[in-house]
Amino acid sequence: MASIPFRQEAQAETAPQTPWVRSVASGAGVGLAAGMTMTATASAAAAYLARVVVTPVHEKRADVEILAVIQASRGQEVVLTSTPETIVSGTYGLHFDAGRGLAKIGEVTALEPKHGTVTRRVEEVVAGDLRAARRGWVSSGFHRDPGEAGYEFDEVTVGTPVGEAAAWYVPNGNPEGPLAERNIWAIMVHGRAGTRVEGIKALPAAQQLGLDSLLISYRNDGEAPAAPDGRYGLGMTEWEDVEAGIRYALDHGADEVLLFGWSMGGAICLQAADRSQLAPAVRGLVLTGPVIDWIDVLAHQARINRVPEPVGRMTRWLLSHPLGRRVTGLASPLDLKAMNWIDRADQLHTRTLILHSQDDETVPHGPSRDLAEKNGLVSFESFTQARHVKEWNHDPERWNGRVTSWVTDLFSEAEPGH
Repeated sequence: MASIPFRQEAQAETAPQTPWVRSVASGAGVGLAAGMTMTATASAAAAYLARVVVTPVHEKRADVEILAVIQASRGQEVVLTSTPETIVSGTYGLHFDAGRGLAKIGEVTALEPKHGTVTRRVEEVVAGDLRAARRGWVSSGFHRDPGEAGYEFDEVTVGTPVGEAAAWYVPNGNPEGPLAERNIWAIMVHGRAGTRVEGIKALPAAQQLGLDSLLISYRNDGEAPAAPDGRYGLGMTEWEDVEAGIRYALDHGADEVLLFGWSMGGAICLQAADRSQLAPAVRGLVLTGPVIDWIDVLAHQARINRVPEPVGRMTRWLLSHPLGRRVTGLASPLDLKAMNWIDRADQLHTRTLILHSQDDETVPHGPSRDLAEKNGLVSFESFTQARHVKEWNHDPERWNGRVTSWVTDLFSEAEPGH
């Protein structure tokens, strides 16, 4: 997400983190903050915002200018326009040619604030002709499937309530892993406006642990079938597709599962662990930059995008009240209170690891920290300078190390009830 998670979440096939509300502001007019005096105008703006929040977006916006590709002493480098996304340290994907081209970019070798440019090392051109590219976008994913990342995988389908959904099954390739004999599967759940590509980032940790992995798609993400109303449920409906993934894993040999979720995918995993009949098989949650409280996220996005508070309140009302369905297009209103895990902290009974950057501009890290303080089953790992769901990209060694140690400790404990 990137401003209401409002950004389109980062992954290999994700747009350049375009803020949901910022795009709204350009459509409805930033002047809302200064000149809104009529109730009708406020209502129209709230209606527009409410629709944006739940309307799937699959188009990628090429908002980064590719200025030059140069040959340096240590290899190829690319010069890009400087944006908050292009200057974050770490390794990322640079997508171009309408998504047909992809390059893996790494170290920042030069930053020229005066000229508004940043130069980064090109670690690999995965596809396309980077020298011919003029515009593109940066995401946290730089592989298009697990095979490009060096893993054997199978294309499979998971039967969900809305139809057959595409998934990747990645078998455990590490018989020496500490959990290799335990029949444990990791189920990867991507974020808003993303795809299953996002879960590739967790495969190194899963393989080190000795886990099989299932990277799923879910309703309205552009790969799985659409829901009847064609709207995001922000976790209130998508959890059923995660439940279908759990059932697939159990039917194919898993004894227990771990759910990995990014951003809105974290909210989906929390709902699955809370609502699914298969929840007893969910041993733990590993959540990166998760939405812990949608009310907090919506309010945060309204503030940073200068949306007047009355409009923000009305937006939340439209999403959660039956009368708002004619505006939002939702089949059912969203229970935002049921997705507030700060107020429901004592109702979370699944061991959870949260990894979240303090400078997350899309989903504030405060609720993640607060949930860990309120519930002893929740562990919190704070990152800095990673922005939204880029914790792995910014410091993969730390992310992998924390996840593998936490999961190993989780399964070394006595079984629940023993």
